[in-house]
Amino acid sequence: MKNLAIISARSGSKGLVNKNIKELKGKPLIAYSIDAAKKSGLFENVMVSTDSALYADIAREWGAEVPFLRSELTSSDKASSWDAVKEVLSEYKKLGKEFDTVTLLQPTSPLRIAEDIQEGYRIFNEKKANYVVGVCEVDHSPLWSSTLAEDLKMDGFFKPDIMDKPRQELPTYYRINGALYIVKVSKMDKVEEMYTHGCYAYVMPQSRSVDIDTAIDFKIAEVLLSQ
Repeated sequence: MKNLAIISARSGSKGLVNKNIKELKGKPLIAYSIDAAKKSGLFENVMVSTDSALYADIAREWGAEVPFLRSELTSSDKASSWDAVKEVLSEYKKLGKEFDTVTLLQPTSPLRIAEDIQEGYRIFNEKKANYVVGVCEVDHSPLWSSTLAEDLKMDGFFKPDIMDKPRQELPTYYRINGALYIVKVSKMDKVEEMYTHGCYAYVMPQSRSVDIDTAIDFKIAEVLLSQ
């Protein structure tokens, strides 16, 4: 089975400028995903998909390949990560390389480790899955959440059936953590609808599920890496 890892690192971040190459504990952010992919030992190719020549140079320094840059179309704010993945697969095909699976590793999940990728592939193979997606338990149950009226009145804020239940008796909820997406290449045409087509979860601990979007997220990742 030929597997491709894609680390999606578009430039032009607005929330945290150049976050994908910002130094985290002495390493650019993209380096953590490159290292995890390479250490997993699962991939024929580990590549960084970027629109930036600077990002490409940094990616190569840390052991990834960047055989081409993203097109203007897949570098826009309106383009999705899957648009970029499809473009990468198409460009590799032109180079004579085709793959059975593609794994999207977002550089904003630097605490994801090689073992997470390996475990994701174990589930992928065991379940004969089309897709595997990383998830983690939510911090607070959504059953304790609701909308508020304009006057801030809380009538009916909680559903009656959970009013008397302790937290431990509430069902466990999970969220997609953005750290890992494994896709069977033959099912890429259904990727936008993946959650209804043979998709399975890989449950990651919250401590490895930090998704860096803001300066606060960056600080949290620094603290966790220090530990």
